[in-house]
Amino acid sequence: MALATQPINNLLQTPFISLKTIPKSQSLASLTPRKSRPLVVRSSVSVASSSTGVKVSKEYTVKSVKARQIIDSRGNPTVEVDLVTDDLYRSAVPSGASTGIYEALELRDGDNSVYGGKGVLHAVKNINEILGPKLIGVDVRNQANVDAIMLQIDGTPNKSKLGANAILGVSLSVCRAGAGAKGLPLYKHIQELSGTKELVMPVPAFNHSCMGSEVYHTLKGIIKAKYGQDACNVGDEGGFAPNVQDNREGLVLLIGAIEKAGYTGKIKIGMDVAASEFYTKDGRYDLNFKNQPNDGAHVHSAQLLCELYKDFVKEFPIVSIEDPFDQDDWSSWASLLSSVDIQLVGDDLLVTNPKRIAEAIQKKACNGLLLKVNQIGTVTESIQAALDSKAAGWGVMVSHRSGETEDNFIADLSVGLASGQIKTGAPCRSERLAKYNQLLRIEEELGNVRYAGEAFRSPEDEKYCRL
Repeated sequence: MALATQPINNLLQTPFISLKTIPKSQSLASLTPRKSRPLVVRSSVSVASSSTGVKVSKEYTVKSVKARQIIDSRGNPTVEVDLVTDDLYRSAVPSGASTGIYEALELRDGDNSVYGGKGVLHAVKNINEILGPKLIGVDVRNQANVDAIMLQIDGTPNKSKLGANAILGVSLSVCRAGAGAKGLPLYKHIQELSGTKELVMPVPAFNHSCMGSEVYHTLKGIIKAKYGQDACNVGDEGGFAPNVQDNREGLVLLIGAIEKAGYTGKIKIGMDVAASEFYTKDGRYDLNFKNQPNDGAHVHSAQLLCELYKDFVKEFPIVSIEDPFDQDDWSSWASLLSSVDIQLVGDDLLVTNPKRIAEAIQKKACNGLLLKVNQIGTVTESIQAALDSKAAGWGVMVSHRSGETEDNFIADLSVGLASGQIKTGAPCRSERLAKYNQLLRIEEELGNVRYAGEAFRSPEDEKYCRL
């Protein structure tokens, strides 16, 4: 992934347009006293103009909650939740492909005759029959209270009773409804919930500015010329997967694209290694793990892999490495952190869990959090994870998952938390662009707003530029 340290381009955007609809449910119709006013479906809240500063007070109690099964960007089922106050607030839950063993439980049906066992009808039922009825009349402005109610109902440490996907879908919609009740855009509501002092536009990885798009298309041309048209097919997150022969070759390709596009020095490199995927039973790392069986020529000890990373950092403008070692290989994480001056981001290591974050702080294992809301399962816990990480002097990178939808919540989350970094795929698939385009809308609305730039690891404390 590439990290842009220059400001996002100011572009003319079409503002979010809400689709007005009257729900079919008879029970919802009876809860709408103003006959002439249809419900407004809001999957992104912008109910007050930032230029006027006027807040419009609205209904703040839950009238109904309805969930359904929809399809994500990988063709797998996921959960969507409609929560009604005076408007209808809709959210969809992402799903990961490479998941850490310590993540909150994503509840799947397990019926192999339907969607290969990946259906989420049990999670949907848990919302419609358990969570929804319990939340009627609850104040959506108090996010922590609503999330606490759901955690108490579930009663398990990893949300295995109701499913983290069920709880998160409701939590996201509650957050949107809370913003609507206060007459605020979603990112400003998150700013209030988290106590963030000043809003900051994040450095995107892969970035959505003119620079990032140009490098992406330049890279495509280089790959096509060297590896053929088939190598330009994109993966779940819009990235390319050419048949490179070693790890260094991929970095060389990226540097060539940055140089050819004319952005040398303006774009830095971040690596997502996902090392738990190729960690062996005997505690080593098989870099040729996709070819099994193999001769073992590419099996590295943790120490040798650490030296490889340090060589890469010396040779290339790498500023961030995600999951360089296995999620339980704490000593290797600490060893690398003590020997490099870059960001080491914990994904599988931390799983957005405050307890894992506290352990990593104590062991000095990393200095960056990859924040994925579905790893922990509520907005409140996600905010706490970010606050704990910032308090330790870490960077925070808000992230998508490989299975995404058009839901753009994480764009508002990254701005509201002033995270300084966001990771949401290449600029070519609509479920990824939904987040980038929302950032452009937020930038346009805020106007003279801080951009993290080279201070992406601590955007609230260090130098910055303005858009």
